[in-house]
Amino acid sequence: MRDVPKTADLLDWYDRHARDLPWRVSPADRALGVVPDPYAVWLSEIMLQQTTVAAVRDYFTRFMTIWPTVQDLANAEDERVMGEWAGLGYYARARNLLKCAREVAALGAFPTTRDGLQALPGIGPYTSAAISAIAYDLPETVVDGNVERVMSRVFHVETPLPDAKPEITQLAETLTPKKRAGDYAQAVMDLGATICTPKSPACGICAWNRDCLARKAGVQAELPKKKPKAKKPTRYGVAYLARNAAGEWLMERRPEKGLLGGMLGWPGAEWGDAAVEQPPFDADWQDPGVDVRHVFTHFNLHLSLRVVQINGQVQPEQGLFLDIKRSDLPTVMRKAFDVATTHLSH
Repeated sequence: MRDVPKTADLLDWYDRHARDLPWRVSPADRALGVVPDPYAVWLSEIMLQQTTVAAVRDYFTRFMTIWPTVQDLANAEDERVMGEWAGLGYYARARNLLKCAREVAALGAFPTTRDGLQALPGIGPYTSAAISAIAYDLPETVVDGNVERVMSRVFHVETPLPDAKPEITQLAETLTPKKRAGDYAQAVMDLGATICTPKSPACGICAWNRDCLARKAGVQAELPKKKPKAKKPTRYGVAYLARNAAGEWLMERRPEKGLLGGMLGWPGAEWGDAAVEQPPFDADWQDPGVDVRHVFTHFNLHLSLRVVQINGQVQPEQGLFLDIKRSDLPTVMRKAFDVATTHLSH
């Protein structure tokens, strides 16, 4: 019978080496009875989806300063929240963040069951498990990228990701403890983030090194296996940036559903395999000589720019002239804004 990793070994390690994160209640404080704030746990988990801890720290701290409670966030203006979110990407998360905050505020508090949490906008199986475990100490199994890597090595899972996800989750469930489930969930994530790293794992100081089947086979650095990624396509577009004499910019709001849904953007044709010229009105549009490049999850964007200063009246076919701040825009639109303002100031 093979050895099985011991939860107690990992928790002992976590008690000594837990990362200091702004949304986390330390194991020492938790042992003294300090209870995590479900709002802080939820906010951090939404921000951390497909984003690194390093990228999220400042955003989380700023959000908690501006909107310290879920009620504060529920009462916030959409544009302000979107502006503060800019740079984190995946703007559907920000839209669902507001929807969820408003539902929770109407309920009076966050639900205390996984099913209740998962019924809220933007909370799927992973996030509901994470909040249940971390905020409420329920014995739910939390499986993120770090946990997938740890489990694939500890149990020597040869099946490549993403096909291995059900197998890994089932194996992870066998280790989830009834007590200290929240600390345990964070301990496994910390182990993956700091010790059982993608390259050159520090097996010599790992709390589970004696029980790791991949280490015994000498293949820990080769796991988890992953299917080859398809090459990311490139899309092309033309953005039209017009400023009038009042300092307003011609903007349009993108459709609620889809990429950058509901956010302000520059008029132009749909992005596709080729850039399509579609000016919102006739003018002496200038090419500033600098294109915008941006990387989205599923494609790369190459955006050509056209810029004009308007001193008279125009009737655009797309958009409205608005008094905007740079912070009102998503990152890709900010890049274009920076180029346009530099060009028009010369």
